[in-house]
Amino acid sequence: MSTSGITSSLLSQIAGSPSKANQFVTDLNRLAKDLQGGNVSAAEDDYVTLSKDALNGVTSSTATTSSSGITTSLLSGIASSSSGSSSFVSELNQLGTDLGNGDLTSSQQDLLGLDSTALNAASSASSATPAATVKNSADSAELIQTIEQGMELGDNSVVGTAMSELASVSPSSQGASFLSQDSESYGGSTGSSSSSSSMSQLLASMNANSSSSSSSGLSLLA
Repeated sequence: MSTSGITSSLLSQIAGSPSKANQFVTDLNRLAKDLQGGNVSAAEDDYVTLSKDALNGVTSSTATTSSSGITTSLLSGIASSSSGSSSFVSELNQLGTDLGNGDLTSSQQDLLGLDSTALNAASSASSATPAATVKNSADSAELIQTIEQGMELGDNSVVGTAMSELASVSPSSQGASFLSQDSESYGGSTGSSSSSSSMSQLLASMNANSSSSSSSGLSLLA
Protein backbone atom coordinates (compact mmCIF):
# COMPACT_ATOMS: atom_id res chain seq x y z
CA MET A 1 0.00 0.00 0.00
CA SER A 2 1.46 3.34 -1.03
CA THR A 3 -1.23 5.62 -2.44
CA SER A 4 -4.83 6.33 -1.55
CA GLY A 5 -6.07 6.66 -5.12
CA ILE A 6 -7.49 10.05 -4.13
CA THR A 7 -6.78 12.84 -6.61
CA SER A 8 -7.25 16.59 -6.32
CA SER A 9 -10.35 16.26 -8.49
CA LEU A 10 -11.86 13.58 -6.27
CA LEU A 11 -10.98 15.59 -3.16
CA SER A 12 -12.94 18.50 -4.60
CA GLN A 13 -15.95 16.23 -5.20
CA ILE A 14 -15.76 14.92 -1.64
CA ALA A 15 -15.50 18.42 -0.15
CA GLY A 16 -18.46 19.53 -2.26
CA SER A 17 -20.74 16.88 -0.75
CA PRO A 18 -21.50 17.33 2.97
CA SER A 19 -22.24 13.62 3.47
CA LYS A 20 -19.07 12.48 1.65
CA ALA A 21 -17.00 15.09 3.49
CA ASN A 22 -18.40 13.86 6.82
CA GLN A 23 -17.38 10.28 6.01
CA PHE A 24 -13.93 11.32 4.83
CA VAL A 25 -13.28 13.35 8.00
CA THR A 26 -14.65 10.51 10.15
CA ASP A 27 -12.28 8.01 8.51
CA LEU A 28 -9.34 10.40 8.80
CA ASN A 29 -10.10 11.04 12.47
CA ARG A 30 -10.15 7.30 13.19
CA LEU A 31 -6.78 6.98 11.48
CA ALA A 32 -5.38 9.93 13.44
CA LYS A 33 -6.61 8.49 16.73
CA ASP A 34 -4.87 5.17 16.09
CA LEU A 35 -1.67 6.92 15.01
CA GLN A 36 -1.69 9.04 18.15
CA GLY A 37 -2.09 5.81 20.11
CA GLY A 38 0.93 4.32 18.35
CA ASN A 39 -1.10 1.57 16.66
CA VAL A 40 0.45 1.42 13.18
CA SER A 41 -1.39 -1.76 12.17
CA ALA A 42 -4.81 -0.29 12.97
CA ALA A 43 -3.86 3.00 11.30
CA GLU A 44 -2.90 1.10 8.14
CA ASP A 45 -6.31 -0.59 8.12
CA ASP A 46 -7.93 2.82 8.67
CA TYR A 47 -6.03 4.18 5.68
CA VAL A 48 -7.35 1.39 3.47
CA THR A 49 -10.89 2.09 4.70
CA LEU A 50 -10.50 5.83 4.08
CA SER A 51 -9.30 5.18 0.53
CA LYS A 52 -12.09 2.71 -0.28
CA ASP A 53 -14.81 4.92 1.19
CA ALA A 54 -13.54 7.92 -0.75
CA LEU A 55 -13.32 6.03 -4.05
CA ASN A 56 -16.70 4.32 -3.57
CA GLY A 57 -18.51 7.48 -2.49
CA VAL A 58 -19.49 6.20 0.97
CA THR A 59 -21.41 8.86 2.91
CA SER A 60 -22.27 9.75 6.50
CA SER A 61 -24.79 12.18 7.98
CA THR A 62 -22.34 13.48 10.58
CA ALA A 63 -18.59 13.59 11.17
CA THR A 64 -16.93 12.33 14.35
CA THR A 65 -15.14 14.68 16.72
CA SER A 66 -11.89 15.55 15.04
CA SER A 67 -8.69 13.87 16.16
CA SER A 68 -6.72 15.04 13.16
CA GLY A 69 -7.43 18.75 13.41
CA ILE A 70 -9.12 18.62 9.99
CA THR A 71 -12.83 19.44 9.82
CA THR A 72 -15.28 19.44 6.93
CA SER A 73 -14.95 23.23 6.71
CA LEU A 74 -11.16 22.99 6.53
CA LEU A 75 -11.50 20.23 3.92
CA SER A 76 -13.51 22.64 1.81
CA GLY A 77 -10.75 25.23 2.16
CA ILE A 78 -8.17 22.71 1.01
CA ALA A 79 -10.18 21.68 -2.05
CA SER A 80 -10.73 25.30 -3.08
CA SER A 81 -6.97 25.87 -3.28
CA SER A 82 -5.14 24.18 -6.16
CA SER A 83 -1.82 24.25 -4.30
CA GLY A 84 -3.42 23.18 -1.03
CA SER A 85 -5.27 20.33 -2.70
CA SER A 86 -2.15 19.11 -4.48
CA SER A 87 -0.11 19.23 -1.27
CA PHE A 88 -2.80 17.45 0.72
CA VAL A 89 -3.10 14.60 -1.79
CA SER A 90 0.68 14.25 -1.95
CA GLU A 91 0.95 14.13 1.85
CA LEU A 92 -1.91 11.65 2.05
CA ASN A 93 -0.10 9.35 -0.35
CA GLN A 94 3.14 9.74 1.62
CA LEU A 95 1.22 8.77 4.75
CA GLY A 96 0.14 5.59 2.99
CA THR A 97 3.72 4.80 2.05
CA ASP A 98 5.01 5.32 5.59
CA LEU A 99 2.16 3.30 7.09
CA GLY A 100 2.92 0.51 4.65
CA ASN A 101 6.52 0.55 5.88
CA GLY A 102 5.38 0.46 9.51
CA ASP A 103 7.12 3.78 10.17
CA LEU A 104 5.19 5.28 13.10
CA THR A 105 7.30 8.42 13.54
CA SER A 106 7.16 9.40 9.86
CA SER A 107 3.43 8.62 9.73
CA GLN A 108 2.77 10.91 12.69
CA GLN A 109 4.79 13.64 11.00
CA ASP A 110 2.78 13.09 7.80
CA LEU A 111 -0.41 13.58 9.80
CA LEU A 112 0.87 16.89 11.16
CA GLY A 113 1.74 17.84 7.59
CA LEU A 114 -1.89 17.24 6.60
CA ASP A 115 -3.02 19.41 9.52
CA SER A 116 -0.61 22.17 8.55
CA THR A 117 -1.78 22.11 4.92
CA ALA A 118 -5.39 22.37 6.06
CA LEU A 119 -4.66 25.33 8.34
CA ASN A 120 -2.66 27.13 5.66
CA ALA A 121 -5.44 26.61 3.14
CA ALA A 122 -8.01 27.93 5.61
CA SER A 123 -5.83 30.96 6.31
CA SER A 124 -5.52 31.71 2.60
CA ALA A 125 -9.24 31.28 2.08
CA SER A 126 -10.06 33.61 4.98
CA SER A 127 -7.87 36.33 3.47
CA ALA A 128 -9.75 36.11 0.18
CA THR A 129 -13.21 35.61 1.68
CA PRO A 130 -13.60 36.68 5.32
CA ALA A 131 -16.89 34.77 5.58
CA ALA A 132 -14.97 31.53 5.17
CA THR A 133 -13.00 32.07 8.41
CA VAL A 134 -13.51 29.28 10.92
CA LYS A 135 -15.22 30.81 13.94
CA ASN A 136 -17.23 28.21 15.84
CA SER A 137 -16.09 26.68 19.10
CA ALA A 138 -15.69 23.16 17.66
CA ASP A 139 -13.10 24.34 15.13
CA SER A 140 -11.35 26.38 17.83
CA ALA A 141 -11.06 23.27 20.00
CA GLU A 142 -9.59 21.35 17.06
CA LEU A 143 -7.00 24.08 16.49
CA ILE A 144 -6.06 23.78 20.15
CA GLN A 145 -5.69 20.03 19.71
CA THR A 146 -3.46 20.57 16.68
CA ILE A 147 -1.22 22.87 18.74
CA GLU A 148 -0.95 20.25 21.46
CA GLN A 149 -0.06 17.55 18.93
CA GLY A 150 2.58 19.78 17.41
CA MET A 151 4.08 20.46 20.81
CA GLU A 152 4.20 16.76 21.64
CA LEU A 153 6.05 15.99 18.42
CA GLY A 154 8.22 19.11 18.57
CA ASP A 155 6.91 20.46 15.25
CA ASN A 156 7.20 24.22 15.78
CA SER A 157 5.98 25.00 12.25
CA VAL A 158 2.60 23.36 12.88
CA VAL A 159 2.35 24.95 16.35
CA GLY A 160 3.08 28.41 14.98
CA THR A 161 0.59 28.07 12.10
CA ALA A 162 -2.18 26.79 14.38
CA MET A 163 -1.56 29.55 16.92
CA SER A 164 -1.80 32.16 14.18
CA GLU A 165 -5.09 30.69 12.96
CA LEU A 166 -6.42 30.49 16.52
CA ALA A 167 -5.49 34.14 17.08
CA SER A 168 -7.56 35.12 14.04
CA VAL A 169 -10.73 33.62 15.56
CA SER A 170 -10.15 34.71 19.16
CA PRO A 171 -12.98 36.95 20.46
CA SER A 172 -10.49 38.66 22.77
CA SER A 173 -7.97 41.20 21.52
CA GLN A 174 -5.72 40.34 24.49
CA GLY A 175 -5.93 36.63 23.70
CA ALA A 176 -5.30 37.26 20.00
CA SER A 177 -2.24 39.34 20.85
CA PHE A 178 -0.87 36.60 23.12
CA LEU A 179 -1.36 33.93 20.48
CA SER A 180 0.09 36.09 17.71
CA GLN A 181 3.24 36.77 19.71
CA ASP A 182 3.70 33.10 20.53
CA SER A 183 3.01 32.05 16.94
CA GLU A 184 5.94 34.22 15.84
CA SER A 185 8.11 32.57 18.47
CA TYR A 186 7.22 29.08 17.27
CA GLY A 187 7.42 30.18 13.67
CA GLY A 188 11.16 30.65 14.17
CA SER A 189 13.66 27.91 14.85
CA THR A 190 12.37 27.04 18.32
CA GLY A 191 9.90 28.40 20.85
CA SER A 192 11.24 29.48 24.21
CA SER A 193 10.83 27.06 27.10
CA SER A 194 8.92 29.63 29.16
CA SER A 195 6.63 30.37 26.23
CA SER A 196 6.01 26.67 25.68
CA SER A 197 5.22 26.14 29.35
CA SER A 198 2.78 29.04 29.57
CA MET A 199 1.08 28.02 26.35
CA SER A 200 0.71 24.43 27.51
CA GLN A 201 -0.90 25.63 30.73
CA LEU A 202 -3.25 27.90 28.80
CA LEU A 203 -4.29 25.09 26.45
CA ALA A 204 -4.92 22.77 29.39
CA SER A 205 -7.15 25.41 31.00
CA MET A 206 -8.99 26.02 27.74
CA ASN A 207 -9.67 22.31 27.27
CA ALA A 208 -10.82 21.93 30.88
CA ASN A 209 -13.19 24.85 30.41
CA SER A 210 -14.59 23.50 27.14
CA SER A 211 -15.45 20.16 28.77
CA SER A 212 -17.73 21.85 31.33
CA SER A 213 -19.26 24.48 29.07
CA SER A 214 -20.67 24.61 25.56
CA SER A 215 -18.99 27.97 24.98
CA SER A 216 -15.57 28.17 23.40
CA GLY A 217 -12.52 27.75 25.59
CA LEU A 218 -11.28 30.95 23.98
CA SER A 219 -13.30 32.87 26.57
CA LEU A 220 -10.38 32.26 28.92
CA LEU A 221 -8.34 34.56 26.71
CA ALA A 222 -10.59 37.51 27.48
